[in-house]
Amino acid sequence: MLDAMTHPARHRQPGARRTHRAWWVAAVGCLTLITAGTFATLPGLLTTPLHVELGFPRGAIGAASAVNMALAGLAGPFAAALMERFGIQKVAAAALLTLAAGGALTATLTAPWQFVLYWGLLIGTGSGALALAFAALLTERWFVARRGLVSGVLSAASVFGQMAFLPVLATLTETHGWRPTSVTLALAAFAATPPALLLLRSHPADLGERPYGARAFVPRPPPAPGAARNAVRTLATAVRTRGFRLPAAAFAVCGASTNGVLWTHFTPAAHDHGMPATSASALLAAVGVCNVVGSAASGWLTDRIDPRRLLAVCFALRGLLLLALPFLLGPAVHPPLAAFAVLFGLLDMATVPPVLALCRAHFGVHAPVVFAWATAVHQIGAAVTAALGGLARDVLGSYDPLWTAVGALCAVLALYALLDGGTQAGTAPDSAGEQRAGAGCAP
Repeated sequence: MLDAMTHPARHRQPGARRTHRAWWVAAVGCLTLITAGTFATLPGLLTTPLHVELGFPRGAIGAASAVNMALAGLAGPFAAALMERFGIQKVAAAALLTLAAGGALTATLTAPWQFVLYWGLLIGTGSGALALAFAALLTERWFVARRGLVSGVLSAASVFGQMAFLPVLATLTETHGWRPTSVTLALAAFAATPPALLLLRSHPADLGERPYGARAFVPRPPPAPGAARNAVRTLATAVRTRGFRLPAAAFAVCGASTNGVLWTHFTPAAHDHGMPATSASALLAAVGVCNVVGSAASGWLTDRIDPRRLLAVCFALRGLLLLALPFLLGPAVHPPLAAFAVLFGLLDMATVPPVLALCRAHFGVHAPVVFAWATAVHQIGAAVTAALGGLARDVLGSYDPLWTAVGALCAVLALYALLDGGTQAGTAPDSAGEQRAGAGCAP
């Protein structure tokens, strides 16, 4: 009787619940990621209004976006450690409230330094806590089967929020101005807080459940004190292993070629070619919608093939698309440009499941925090190209050199992934020393 009370999932009759609770947690996680992700592409809509209405230099706007992206990456590992210490739902709710505060304060902008503070610091920190590391932790805790598929869907949710609602935000900005748009995002983050707080759970054991696909009950690990110290210690150990190099390099180039250039500079670059912001936003929305399909398909493939080969294909194709973009932009949406949006959307977040699989293969139970550090590198790559893109536009009068340079980076990364000889996902680490390193990522 005592055992039944302690581990009720062991004694629950099959079919007692038609849908495993893990899928409900994943659904609320998707809602949270969509809400947080919607904030990411607003700087693309704000660039021209802030420059024209308030006189902000494009370089200063790019710098605020760079601070946002860098903090979004650096916040991830510490947020993942805090979620392990205090619970996923509490940290997620706090992050949503931080986003709401940042969005509301952004509507009061009068000086560039305020944009750096409100958008860079507050929204960067809040969105970083609800990014890929959050998705990785949910996947690791709640799923044993279908991990690749679930990580792909959760990853797609973030970009779906960034892109799918962009036409609505663009129309709102053109019709009513940029300040109501910022307030609208703040209200959305505030509204998403109660579901995250009430329905998310840190571990299946909290509800007497087994992870989806697990054959045995998995007890919740005890809370680990010193979240910040553990996150830094994990990084210090991971960087000394061969298994960290490819995930970090892949995500650095991934961030540079997505958040850094496309999400931040595509709309103003299209505007330079005479395209209305609403048309550019519709193209980015197509990227977001196709991203769901591409990310889920990548997760499905990651469960079946070598993730390094998948990364090589994704980056090679992404590089070709970016190299072609300067020749496709014009005043109107035409079939080749629409094809670019569809293909880029299929590849956009397709890199996430294979990178997570590589982290899992090398670092085991510490994979979510290691993956969060790889995500930090992703955001640093994005921050650098976001800042350089704004400077390139101010100095050279065009974004075209940026597309070419980042496309070439993608080609280099594709070759590196193809030649990498590290561990495949689902296998043991490739040396006893690396296995000990992975085991020592956290105390």
